[in-house]
Amino acid sequence: QVRLVESGGGLVQAGGSLRLSCAASGRSFTGLTMGWFRQAPGKEREFVAGINWSGGSTYYADSLKGRFTISRDNAKNTVYLQMNSLRPEDTAVYYCAVRRTILSSWLDAYTYDYWGQGTQVTVAS
Repeated sequence: QVRLVESGGGLVQAGGSLRLSCAASGRSFTGLTMGWFRQAPGKEREFVAGINWSGGSTYYADSLKGRFTISRDNAKNTVYLQMNSLRPEDTAVYYCAVRRTILSSWLDAYTYDYWGQGTQVTVAS
């Protein structure tokens, strides 16, 4: 059983930066994948970035690679999403998620087992 709490969202001007945090608790993170997704109004939930807890391997949505960076702090059981050069199209609710197994595909929201409540990111032009 895993609990996830996101924080760090807010309003930012285009070109600015935000760092989102996801504090996790409830179990060992060995063998888990942690990911960030986002969902804009009227759109499906979209994969942003993921990290495997044990090995530290990462994966990014092609459109975001180079602007966003995912990382983890083992001592704090926290995963971060550093977002730079933000654009209005990045506006969405951002969700932290956990998957209990390591899979070859990172992208599918339905393969993740636990979700946080989301944090709103709004990028003004």
